[in-house]
Parts: sequence; structure tokens; C-alpha cells
Amino acid sequence: MVLNDTGQIANECWLQIPKHFPNAVLHEHIIMPNHVHGIIQLVGADVGAENFLPLQDDNTNIVGVENFQPLPTERIRNEFQKMIPRSIGSIVKGFKIGVTKWVRNNPLGIEKFQPLQPVWQRNYHEHIIRNEQSYQTISEYIINNPAKWNDDKFYTK
Repeated sequence: MVLNDTGQIANECWLQIPKHFPNAVLHEHIIMPNHVHGIIQLVGADVGAENFLPLQDDNTNIVGVENFQPLPTERIRNEFQKMIPRSIGSIVKGFKIGVTKWVRNNPLGIEKFQPLQPVWQRNYHEHIIRNEQSYQTISEYIINNPAKWNDDKFYTK
């Protein structure tokens, strides 16, 4: 994948994630023309299950983008922002903010963007990797994603 200026900034912002989130370890990633794929591993005592309560639906299935919510004392502190510190959600949000700020301050980065046009789609997709086989499958998908770009519904020459 040959990156334009904005793609290069997105790549730099991605690689800087551990500087802003020391609990994040980066694995494979790829910046595509219209999306990003990446594996982020959360490490450290503050991401252990003892710090979180699972969110469950009526059928007792773990649900939600975050899959976990902070314990009650943490919940009170974040009642209005609804963001769990050091979570995948906060990392993705920080990444998107960094790239968006650059795009807004460098209009030549993406010539087609108007000043208030969104840079990112809303939200993101996450998947919890639970074993080595899943890790290998997802890693290969990320590594091979550029070869599939011509088949993407948003592909343009």
C-alpha cells in the first residue's frame, strides 16, 4: 500500500499509540485508503479482569463495544464521558483525534475534505483474540489486506 500524506500521518499516529497508552502493545497493522486494521494488546495490572465487571444482556451473554465496564467507583468518575481509561475505545478515540487534527490543519493532506466533513466513520469494529490460531488468522488477514484492495466496494483508480 502506497500511502499519501494523510496515510503516512495515520501510520505515524498509530505507531505513537504506546507513547500515549503505555498499556498498549502494537502488533500487525495496515493503513488502507478507507480504513485501518490493527492488533492492539492491552497489558499491565490495570487491564486485568479484577478491575472490571462484565456487561451482560438478559441472556447473560457478555456484550458491548468495550465488553467490560469499570467497577462502581470508576463508573462514577466517568459517568458523563462514557469512556473507560486505557481501554481499546479510548485508544481508538485518541488515534482518530490525532489524525483528524492533522487533516484539519493540513488541508492539502486530503484535498477533497471540506473543513467540517467527517474524517472517520463513526465507531469501530473490535474482536477479542482468544487464542494463537485466531491471532494467526487475523494477522494474515491484516498482512494480506492490501492485495484485496481492488475488490473493495470503495476502490477507485
